[in-house]
Amino acid sequence: MNIAPRERGPRRLPPAATEFLAWTGALAYPVLLCVTAMDEREPTGVRLLPFAALAVLTLPLVRRRPLPALLLILAGSFPAVVTSASAAARQPFMPGFEGPGWQLATLQALLSYAVVGRIAAGQGGTARTATAAVLALGTHVALVGHYRTGADNHLSSVMFLVLGLAATWTTAHLIHERREHAETVRAEAAAHAVTAERLRIARELHDMVAHSIGAIAIQAGVGRRVIAGHPDEAKAALAAIETTSRDTLAGLRHMLGALRHTDPQVPSLDPAPTLADLGRLVATARDAGVHVDIEFRGQRRPLPADLEAAGFRIVQESITNVIRHAATPRCRVVVDYGDGALSLTVTDDGRGHGTPGHGYGITGMRERAALLRGRCTAGPRPGGGFEVAARLPVPVAAR
Repeated sequence: MNIAPRERGPRRLPPAATEFLAWTGALAYPVLLCVTAMDEREPTGVRLLPFAALAVLTLPLVRRRPLPALLLILAGSFPAVVTSASAAARQPFMPGFEGPGWQLATLQALLSYAVVGRIAAGQGGTARTATAAVLALGTHVALVGHYRTGADNHLSSVMFLVLGLAATWTTAHLIHERREHAETVRAEAAAHAVTAERLRIARELHDMVAHSIGAIAIQAGVGRRVIAGHPDEAKAALAAIETTSRDTLAGLRHMLGALRHTDPQVPSLDPAPTLADLGRLVATARDAGVHVDIEFRGQRRPLPADLEAAGFRIVQESITNVIRHAATPRCRVVVDYGDGALSLTVTDDGRGHGTPGHGYGITGMRERAALLRGRCTAGPRPGGGFEVAARLPVPVAAR
């Protein structure tokens, strides 16, 4: 026996090692930042690249522990900015600036605000997010006096920091709300899908069991009445009961098997019923004592599976109601393959089916039609009897 070698994916570090490396890099960040600031008298332009590159050390911890990462960033920002500003010449670097530390302070403010945004986007307006925002803003406001001179310049820098944090907070809050909305929509869609599936299964069970049990009950009654004087007819009735029971059990077994499938991509073992299976309904109804005349109009052609299944179930439920309630030996089925819609009509001249809309059968037929953007009506005929009429639109691609 040849066994194919199992493919191996890329090896990943254990979680403990990843956590250790993340904390090691983040803890090294403030130390390296201060050392770099001590050796750099004018961190402008290309010289700011080492400071920006050092931020990479905190990124792994930002993803796992954003608040501790923010504290380490602020712990390195304060001494680094103070050191950079103090090491520079006391001559103004630019009007209103005391030293070149303002570039480093701006870079650190952007970095810390990005972490605050990460926290806000993940947790929303919680106390944890507010604490992170206050710590970031307080630290950078305290640093303004080290690289700005003059009350007006100091105020403008503070306003810049406040507006920057407000913009970050607003953006992160919108991202958080959008995520929550998306999760809510997904949860509602999943709940709707579960409900729709439960209703579909309920309809399938009702159609299958009601039709089969109705036919079995009729055959059992016939067999009981004729078993003494007509044993051949009783034997035929028992054979019909056996066949109907086996078919019903097979259908229930198939449905239960489909419910046990966890993979939605696994195809069904048995095909869904189609209008081509109406002959089976005719045979079952005949065994139950009801003769069904079927007339096909228009050009018979394959239709979408959901349309075929819905048409079959509507006719099945209609014939079942005739067998159980109409007390008539005949009914008529017309299947019209129109250009734009599939029309189904089931009529009988019996005593009626009770109050229209009462029970689950007629309700199920209307729901099936509505799911396909069609309609289904059921009620007494003016001249007596009962009629079920359904119209199911055919998609343009299937016309």
